Amino acid sequence: MRTELTPLEGRVIGCLIEKEISTPDQYPLTLNALTAACNQKSNRDPVLSLSGVEVQQVVDGLMKKHLVTDRSGGVGGRVTRYRHRFCNTQFGDLKLAPPELAIVCELLLRGPQTPGELRTRASRLAPLHDVGEVEAALGHLAAREMPLVAQLPREPGRRESRWMQLFTGDAPPPVPAAATPDKLSRDERIAALEGQVGELHEALAALHRRVDALAGREQPDS
Repeated sequence: MRTELTPLEGRVIGCLIEKEISTPDQYPLTLNALTAACNQKSNRDPVLSLSGVEVQQVVDGLMKKHLVTDRSGGVGGRVTRYRHRFCNTQFGDLKLAPPELAIVCELLLRGPQTPGELRTRASRLAPLHDVGEVEAALGHLAAREMPLVAQLPREPGRRESRWMQLFTGDAPPPVPAAATPDKLSRDERIAALEGQVGELHEALAALHRRVDALAGREQPDS
């Protein structure tokens, strides 16, 4: 079963995964560090402005889902730090290879992206030498019994289709193709033909009236 997250939960999980990989010496994160990561202006879309109280509420919800755990440390045990249990732990079944984890993390942090964009952005978290490796990882994530990513319809003006993660929502339905004569029912085809015949009759009648009018003007005076 795929883990279901709210968008804010996805942001928190994405930040914990990112910092675990990129700044392991500072991981697990304190609430202040996690709040700063959630509100980071670089590599985030959308950019948020969450308070510590709001982040704490999200973290508390994730702890109830057993997706985040805390630990106390420091003098008197007053500093609480948080780590994710989202994947690659003994507490869950979700296991992701490093390229897959990097891609999922970037999709949680920045929303839908093309393979080219993911190649540029996720390579800071895992070795990704070319777009082919990204496409292979995306294909593997999409081919799971419970898909974790989905390809979106290509947008006008874009050379590549974007991909989205499915933890915070289902993929939108594909854009329906324009109806073609082969896809129309018999009644719809008849109605369409009748409409075209009616338009032709009106055009022909207008042409006859125009010809008659011209002929009348060209008759010699008796």
